[in-house]
Amino acid sequence: MKINNSIVYGVATAALFAGASCASLAAEKESVSTEGMWQPHQLPELSKELRTHGLELDPASMTKLTEFPMNAVISLGGCSASFVSPTGLVITNHHCAYGSISYNSTESKDLLAEGFLAGDLSEELPAAPGSRVYVTVAMNEVTDKVNERLTDEMDGAARFAAIEEAEKALVSECEKDPGHRCEVYSYYGGLNYYLVKQLEIRDVRLVHAPASSIGKFGGDIDNWMWPRHTGDYAFYRAYVGKDGKPADYSKDNVPYVPKHYLPVAAKGPKEGDFVMVAGYPGRTNRYRTAQEVESNFNWYYPNMQRVLGEWSETIGAATADNKDAELKYASLVAGLNNYSKNFTGMMEGYQRSDLLQRKEKLEKDLLAWVDSDKAREKKYQSTIDDLEALVVEKESTREQDLAIDYMDRSAMLGAASKLYRLAKENEKPDVERKPGYQERDLTRFKEGMRRIERSYHPSVDKQIWLYFLDRYQALPKEQRIASFDRYLNIGKGNTDLEATLDKMYKETELSDVEVREAWIGKKPEDFKESKDPFIQLAVAMYDDMLAREEHEESMKGRFAQLRPQYMEMLIDYYHSLGKPVYPDANSSLRVTYGLVKGYEPPAGTIKEAADGNDGKQGFVPFTTLRGIKAKYTGEDPFDAPKALMEAIDKKNYGRYYEKQLDSVPVNFLSTVDITGGNSGSPTMNGRGELVGVVFDGTYDSINADWDFTDSTRAIHVDIAYILWVMENIDGAGYLVREMGQ
Repeated sequence: MKINNSIVYGVATAALFAGASCASLAAEKESVSTEGMWQPHQLPELSKELRTHGLELDPASMTKLTEFPMNAVISLGGCSASFVSPTGLVITNHHCAYGSISYNSTESKDLLAEGFLAGDLSEELPAAPGSRVYVTVAMNEVTDKVNERLTDEMDGAARFAAIEEAEKALVSECEKDPGHRCEVYSYYGGLNYYLVKQLEIRDVRLVHAPASSIGKFGGDIDNWMWPRHTGDYAFYRAYVGKDGKPADYSKDNVPYVPKHYLPVAAKGPKEGDFVMVAGYPGRTNRYRTAQEVESNFNWYYPNMQRVLGEWSETIGAATADNKDAELKYASLVAGLNNYSKNFTGMMEGYQRSDLLQRKEKLEKDLLAWVDSDKAREKKYQSTIDDLEALVVEKESTREQDLAIDYMDRSAMLGAASKLYRLAKENEKPDVERKPGYQERDLTRFKEGMRRIERSYHPSVDKQIWLYFLDRYQALPKEQRIASFDRYLNIGKGNTDLEATLDKMYKETELSDVEVREAWIGKKPEDFKESKDPFIQLAVAMYDDMLAREEHEESMKGRFAQLRPQYMEMLIDYYHSLGKPVYPDANSSLRVTYGLVKGYEPPAGTIKEAADGNDGKQGFVPFTTLRGIKAKYTGEDPFDAPKALMEAIDKKNYGRYYEKQLDSVPVNFLSTVDITGGNSGSPTMNGRGELVGVVFDGTYDSINADWDFTDSTRAIHVDIAYILWVMENIDGAGYLVREMGQ
């Protein structure tokens, strides 16, 4: 790889800290690191490595976001997906469509349990309110336009405000093109900024989802685990107006015709094959300091893991014997359980690793490098010390921050607070309003108010709030929010807080969607005169919460000055060693690549041979239908449709039979570099054909947000299994044919 002053990329954490060199890129592909979440414009610099691994496309063509295959890769706003037909058919993960499946489920028609297949276009269901399909069409660097507003003399608050103003101005100009959504993303901690422009498709419909006994086979037990046998896929369709432009939902809308879509392969990859994943990875933290690593793994993750587990248990108890409530909170519970297990794995992986020691050594070597040159010493002398001091200052209030961040965890209080904030922001010119409350955000805002309808139950909401209020009340009085305490009489003899909340939930009218929508556009004076208890509380605590927000923004502004300095120093250091550096994930479009490959897990974890595990050398890269039969118990989470089990027993493999496996492949492993947000990303072969959909990582890879190692593996659902289930189990053959198979 080569370093370019304007395009800085490369291998971070494990490989870098262990002293891997660029010379390793000339080694055999099995031994070459495939770490890195690359911006599309960086791919030509990787041409040699990509071709060595098996890419047949021209890397230069992949920098063109309006051409194949990048134009077919889309964002759902939190998950990734791709177009797979000329009529706007979209494939993603089952767990990414979970909210929409839940939204359309009722006690009498449980689509989560039964699955869903539209017979034709007229039967496709509107996705959950706020669902979007985003197609990235442009990505331009705007670093100079942001930095021209900044001065060294600015304090944190002024710096934050200046960056926000620059971003809003750039977004406003970009969105003069109707039907597009724009956003400014920062890279390398704010060293670089890019303006990303996306076509925003607002009419999204649910087309097909297998039963949860396929889409979530193994449930929380198998989550993050290998071997895995999960059919984690689902289909949406994007719709636009008859003029081909984005439009709100209407029965008159027509399927969107993408400029490009991914051809679907009939069979997935084989062991050792090249695969690449394009998508929108959320956040990684591979350039955090040793102090931040220690704090996150020894304090934040243990505390949040406990909170997430107890939060999920609270919902479970509150929804017992109430199917409607259980369905409303199913998506939230799935997310809580996923992150709880994720954090548990994070901590276990950290204890087995030497990540902290490598970070500490890096910083020691970095300081020695700075001190060895007078010019560098003058430029970077205080950067590490200043950043560490700011981190320590931020962490000094972490217990208070965690409790207060969740003390208003009530859907009704959340709605009231957002509605009142909108009224306050509407008093300003649009350009001066906070992001989230501008005219461009109003449609999303309304959809958010409507979305509460299918994810809220008063008795469950109250129990969740009580749980977080118990944690909040444990704070010393001086650390709590005075206005909040006064309204709820916390610390003033209120011996029955639950009775107080019962009265609030009984008297509020915000549980009615029409009432919530009616508050949109009202004046602050209207809120102050309201008798609704949640609105009264939102008004009462507004000033205190605003002051807290301003303090947080000031802190972010201070980080926005020091992080770029630190990253510039780190990049210069690695440049001096011939080692490249790539940006942390930030929810923008990235491309990763790797090989289909198993791995040897930590000693003692292989017990006996099984599907996906040879019992000797470790985990092999494929699982098959045999594993579903072996795991099947007939009870959740190892239940499966009768038709599926019968097809397995009869060995009804059809054209999806794989001779080397003597079965149909279900899931496979690869060395691609992914994180949250990549869920639903298309897995492509060297020709850009869809061979699978990525949906998870192994338990030994959970620390990948912080540390990429030789054992890091992604888990994909094989396209052969998707097509086999659609044809043989769900009767979705017409969709298979729509995808050209």
